[in-house]
Amino acid sequence: MAKLEYDKTGRLLFTKEMKKEYTILAPQMLPDHFAMIVEIIRSYGYKVEMLENTGRPVIDAGQKYVHNDACYPAILVIGQLINAVQSGKYDPHKVALCITQTGGGCRASNYIHLLRKALEKAGLSYVPVISLNLSGLESNPGFQLTPGMLRKVVFAIIYGDLIMNVANQVRPYEVNPGDADAAVKSCMDFLLHDMAQGKGMSFKSMEENFDRITAAFKAVPVTGEEKVKVGIVGEIYVKYAPLGNNNLADFLLSEGAEPVIPGLMDFIIFKVNNRSADVDIYGGKWVKEKFCLWLEKYLMKYQHAMIDALKRAGFRAPGDFHELHEGIKGYLGDGNKMGEGWLLTAEMIELIHAGIPNIVCTQPFGCLPNHIVGKGMIRRIKDDYPWSNVVAIDYDPGATKINQENRIKLMLANARALAKEQAEHAGEKESAPQA
Repeated sequence: MAKLEYDKTGRLLFTKEMKKEYTILAPQMLPDHFAMIVEIIRSYGYKVEMLENTGRPVIDAGQKYVHNDACYPAILVIGQLINAVQSGKYDPHKVALCITQTGGGCRASNYIHLLRKALEKAGLSYVPVISLNLSGLESNPGFQLTPGMLRKVVFAIIYGDLIMNVANQVRPYEVNPGDADAAVKSCMDFLLHDMAQGKGMSFKSMEENFDRITAAFKAVPVTGEEKVKVGIVGEIYVKYAPLGNNNLADFLLSEGAEPVIPGLMDFIIFKVNNRSADVDIYGGKWVKEKFCLWLEKYLMKYQHAMIDALKRAGFRAPGDFHELHEGIKGYLGDGNKMGEGWLLTAEMIELIHAGIPNIVCTQPFGCLPNHIVGKGMIRRIKDDYPWSNVVAIDYDPGATKINQENRIKLMLANARALAKEQAEHAGEKESAPQA
């Protein structure tokens, strides 16, 4: 067994010896994105597994070991990790846990401390915790985020965004149920195979893979019907994680709607943009601002390539980050960046401009930043866009799934009534005699 080592503050470290012996368990948020990120980390010699345990046992573990005042994503992420360690599937003396830290004002930056406290309460204080952060919050001698690894993670994020985008545009209309899921698996298989061999990690090969992915979904037979499109926005975890939002995308599909989910890359660029905005607003080193502006441009190069691939294949393409940023002017300033900050409101505005006024705004109960830029901005958006149809849904351990789904069903009923009214109005205009 690896010898346990601690830093001067008493924090248990993940050592170089542990890298050889320990399995690192990672919570799941976006299945396809995270599967590729896990494969990249494995290529650097780490034993990593993305957790897929779900359901009530995860929630129960979170509530047992985390204070109920903590936000729902913290309860779920910590519950998923501890439930996995206690499941008997792993040797608890040979596992480490990893968790992200944004370094911002959101409580997510403190999840890691809540996790360590929960491990101690569960009698698992000997399990090391790795912080995945770019803010210098914590470091471990046995785990490093290298520039090369981070560059590959960028590829995983943009590949994941593209697959999520085209799958959501095809799945509601597939003639043969399961074809879209088969296309997802096919694309994931060749991407993971290439990543394991270090392929698909140049800009040119990425563009070729983009066309290969869109072609796979373009080949799926689809019906010609028009379905209600519903945007999903909100706090990043409950927006994306099926565990966090009670499989919201699947529920919308079952109700005959098309889910539209903004990509993760916008959030990544948003976090980079915040750093340069800080220098403008509060002062700071010009070198930091220049680096962040360069990094933002670098990330947007990948985003533009994805958007171009969608357009080439005839799929609906989102706007880029700069269009999002431009759309928020007059609503919120760049200093409003806690949690999802101005990005959440910007995503709602972009969806409305794209002809998708029906939106589910997912909120962990008690998440102050997102209640301000999500629920708090709905009235302003409604004033400017009277036809918008936004419903804010709270997600927490005490919220009943049936109540959440009933509210979404009401939003869908309103959407269909509005669509029918607009169609009738358009028909009347066409049949009206010309002067």
